[in-house]
Amino acid sequence: MDLPPSRPPKPNSNHKPNWLERLTAFLLREPEDREELVELLHSAFERHLLDADALEMIEGVLQVGDLQVRDVMVPRAQMDAIDLAAEPKDFIPYVIDTAHSRFPVYEGSKDNIVGILLAKDLLRYYASQQFDLRRMLRPAVFIPESKRLNVLLKEFRANRNHMAIVVDEYGGVAGLVTIEDVVEQIVGDIEDEYDEDDSEDNVRPDRQGRWRVKAMTPVGDLNAVLGSAYAPDGIDTVGGLVVTEFGRVPKRGDAISIDGFHFRVLRADSRRVYSLLVEREAPVPADEA
Repeated sequence: MDLPPSRPPKPNSNHKPNWLERLTAFLLREPEDREELVELLHSAFERHLLDADALEMIEGVLQVGDLQVRDVMVPRAQMDAIDLAAEPKDFIPYVIDTAHSRFPVYEGSKDNIVGILLAKDLLRYYASQQFDLRRMLRPAVFIPESKRLNVLLKEFRANRNHMAIVVDEYGGVAGLVTIEDVVEQIVGDIEDEYDEDDSEDNVRPDRQGRWRVKAMTPVGDLNAVLGSAYAPDGIDTVGGLVVTEFGRVPKRGDAISIDGFHFRVLRADSRRVYSLLVEREAPVPADEA
C-alpha cells in the first residue's frame, strides 16, 4: 500500500522571533569593520530589534577588548589591605566596616603582598583560640597593568580567581582588580541620583564657587585650578590624597578639611572614591583666631 507523500510541517504561526533571532536576521549582511558593526547595532536599536540594556551590554563586550587593567583597577592608595603583623582583634572591625569578601595581606609594605584573606575564613578565629593569619592566606595572583580585560576575564573564569594584584613595570604594586570590576564594564554601574555625569572635565566649577572633582584627577591638575599647593608623598590622585587624610575609604557624605579647602565625598563605594565637592574654607575672623 502506497503511503501519501509526507508534507513538510506547517510553520507555527504563533511563533514570535526573539530579539536574538531578529538581530541575527538583521545582521545577515556582514559588516566590513567594527565601526560598521556598531552602526548596525544602533540601527537595530532604533528599529526596536534591541532594547537599551541589550545594546549597552553588547557594546560593553566590544569595549572590554580595548581596555587594559590600568583602566579599571583600584589604585594602590585606595586599596583596603591588612598588615600581616596586625592582631585579628585589631583588623576584624576594619574588615566588618569595609565589607569586602577578600583582602590583600602585606608584610612590611603594600609592595610585598603575601596572600589574600577571605573574610569567611575569619570564622575560624571565633571557633578556635588558635589563629594563624599566614596559614589562612590564599595565594595572590599578580598581573601587569597592561593586561587586556578580555584576557583577564577569561583567566578569572578558568582559575576561579576573583581578585588579582596589579603590578607596574618596576614590580611595585599599582593596585588591585576584581572580577566585579571587569564585569561592570559589560553590564554597567548601578547609578543613582547622586552620581555625577560623564563629563570629560576632571575639575568643574559650579555657580556657588565650588568645584566638582573626579577622584582620579592628578593632584597637580587640582593645584593648577585651585591655586593650592598639595604635594603628598607617593600619592598621585585627589582620591588618594583624601583617602590618606581619612585613613580609610570614606563613604558618601563624609567630609574633611585639608589645608584651607573642604572636601566632601559625592560618590564612593566600599573600595574607592569616585567624585568630590571641593570648596575654599571661609577665613577665620581675627577676633576668633
